[in-house]
Amino acid sequence: MAASAVTFVRKLCWQPFCQVRRAQAVCIPAIHLHMTAATMQVSQKDFEKAQEQLKLLKKDPGNETKLKLYALFKQATEGPCNSPKPGMLDFVKKAKWDAWNSLGNLSQDDAREKYTELVSGLVSAESAGQHKDASPEENRLGGYETIIVTTKNNITKIMFNRPEKKNAINHKMYREIIKALEEAGKDDSAIAVITGNGDYYSSGNDLSNFTGVKPAEMKKMAEDGAVLLKEFVSHFIDFPKPLVAVVNGPAVGICVTLLGLCDIVYASDRATFHCPFSQLGQSPEGCSSYLFPKIMGLAKANEVLLFNKKLTAADACVQGLVTEVFPDRTFQKEVWARLEAYASLPKNSLAVSKQLIRSIEKEKLHAVSSKECEVLKERWLSDECINAIVTFFQKKSKL
Repeated sequence: MAASAVTFVRKLCWQPFCQVRRAQAVCIPAIHLHMTAATMQVSQKDFEKAQEQLKLLKKDPGNETKLKLYALFKQATEGPCNSPKPGMLDFVKKAKWDAWNSLGNLSQDDAREKYTELVSGLVSAESAGQHKDASPEENRLGGYETIIVTTKNNITKIMFNRPEKKNAINHKMYREIIKALEEAGKDDSAIAVITGNGDYYSSGNDLSNFTGVKPAEMKKMAEDGAVLLKEFVSHFIDFPKPLVAVVNGPAVGICVTLLGLCDIVYASDRATFHCPFSQLGQSPEGCSSYLFPKIMGLAKANEVLLFNKKLTAADACVQGLVTEVFPDRTFQKEVWARLEAYASLPKNSLAVSKQLIRSIEKEKLHAVSSKECEVLKERWLSDECINAIVTFFQKKSKL
């Protein structure tokens, strides 16, 4: 049954898409209430154009994205789900039906827009990747499998590169990011940037890190995990240059908490920020137990860290976690133009100033991280945490 569930996406229809920018919906939220015939005609043309654009994509966007595209295409062309629910064992049809049915009464116009908006990210990401691959000025550093590290225009970019896993961080990726930060701290760049490849910034800790561990090995797994996490967070605390997070999509868990240790956080307006610690029987890390109350205020931080509240990019900006939010359609262009300007500043001055600001609380941050890792080690060994993770995988296997 599990094998059938894993392979279901191979049978999914590769439906066509279209490219519309999220910024349009944000800037003029009432546009669909006053659509003219001409506007609808343009929208339909964009929708048809998207169907052709999809055929030209070279990279597989992943199972979840395919299901979203399928559902939005059906909603845009046929309206709300009107077919009978398939049987539980028909994994392919049930997954597609669930995706379509989840859209409820979303209008066909809105479905067309969301469909094109989703394709926008796919097309933009692929074209940006092709442009960067062709750029003779960008130097790609070798020795990495789960991340891409490049240098250009006095900027070292560390890109999470497991798009098929929503950039979830496994043990190998933890170690590669540590190595990349060490090298970036010593190279000639003025600033370092962390971002994600694909739709997600990062879905956080790869929970498969917890699978396949025998009961007798649980204690060692928890101890080794706490040591690795402490070393990982320490590299963010001690990083000697300005560190910028370019949050291109949804961020979860450790990749949200670490934003408090970055010097600037720029986000696309389609990014979200979610810390489901209690939901998974775990506890905060990345110095968030100390920094989030300082950044957001205690009450707001508690909603995020204790009660799993998911923040939109706008929410995160208002609460101080994000520096600035950009329309997704212009996100990469605007942010990188700004970063290149920052990187042209005197690099020694940037480094000295960064270290001066961080030095005030560096010792405190290390102490907080150490305590967080100790608590997490206990959490990982608890029945509550183990049961929560088992439940997570059971729900996932039903999709």
